[in-house]
Amino acid sequence: MRISIFIAILAFVLLLVGYVSWHLWRIAPGGYKWGAMGVFVLWMITFFVGFFITERISIGAATVVYEVGNTWLIAFLYLLLIFIVADIVSLCHLLPKEYLKNSMVGLLAVIGIVTVIMAIGAFHYHHKYREEITVFTNKPLEKELTVVMASDLHLGYHNRKTELARWIDLFNDEKPDLVLIGGDIIDLSIRPVLEGNYAEEFRRTKAPVYAVLGNHEYFSDVGKAESFFKEAGIILLKDSVAHFNGLDIVGRNDRTNTMRKNLSELTADLNGFTILLDHQPYLLEEAEKAGIDFQFSGHTHRGQVWPISWITDRVYEKSWGHHRRGNTQYYISSGLGIWGPKIRIGTRSEYLVVHIVTDNSRISNKVEDGQNQ
Repeated sequence: MRISIFIAILAFVLLLVGYVSWHLWRIAPGGYKWGAMGVFVLWMITFFVGFFITERISIGAATVVYEVGNTWLIAFLYLLLIFIVADIVSLCHLLPKEYLKNSMVGLLAVIGIVTVIMAIGAFHYHHKYREEITVFTNKPLEKELTVVMASDLHLGYHNRKTELARWIDLFNDEKPDLVLIGGDIIDLSIRPVLEGNYAEEFRRTKAPVYAVLGNHEYFSDVGKAESFFKEAGIILLKDSVAHFNGLDIVGRNDRTNTMRKNLSELTADLNGFTILLDHQPYLLEEAEKAGIDFQFSGHTHRGQVWPISWITDRVYEKSWGHHRRGNTQYYISSGLGIWGPKIRIGTRSEYLVVHIVTDNSRISNKVEDGQNQ
């Protein structure tokens, strides 16, 4: 069954690649046809070959292959959309057909649009958004707490040590009592993280750091990832609970591990303000039934780029932002880092600053300014 699904998906992808390739060949004027096709095909090959060679070449070369190859995904997506729209507009007689065949003007227009979109997306990715909310609770706390939460750092060949250093500085600037990371700290390979000694940057964090596993830790090598967390001073919660100044922090193993515990097993004896870290935001009703006060998840990236964000918005009950079910509040993060190309279009890279305040005169768990509905 799985093989059949894979073959069907592969056939569909090849069909789309063929559609884009045919349009590039058709739109490029005579002497430029082979050049346009050559660049597109070589770029595509770099993407696919990169999965097999990055672990066998130097870190510097692997970084180039990773970044160049993965940007093909965005170029391909927007070439596909442009040609679909162009075909529809042409069929409606709103676009002269000569612009889609042997046309230097048409070719330059298409390349220009894709280049501008990717440049804007790259600039947008590097701007990190700070989301701030205040949560009121009638449960006892030792003091008002400031908690920085982030997810999906995806450290590796593209998000390098210098970028991590910048993020740690952002965390420290908040003067947090606690830092929580909701999984996918590692990207597809742990090799650059270990060889680059990224652990020393995490050790600069001026607050305790708790984290859970994401699916990418399993992709990269979960055993080595766990050893890295220990070296970095990150406290890993793997189907376990930590207690911190009146908070009960529940960390679930990622659902990639089908043997993970039920949430009800982890929360049976808890009575403090409860924060759940669960990388993938599926089955949100489980947190509500378990009496969780606040759940933080990531994983979705909200699709990273439009219109993929439309898909994630329909796949998940909530693919990004603040959410509520009964007395349980949720924040689904679009992630601080990113997988693949460092481009965001219609989504954002963010971290969350949560102030947890005891106020018995207010309704428990009220969220004030800064929430995303």
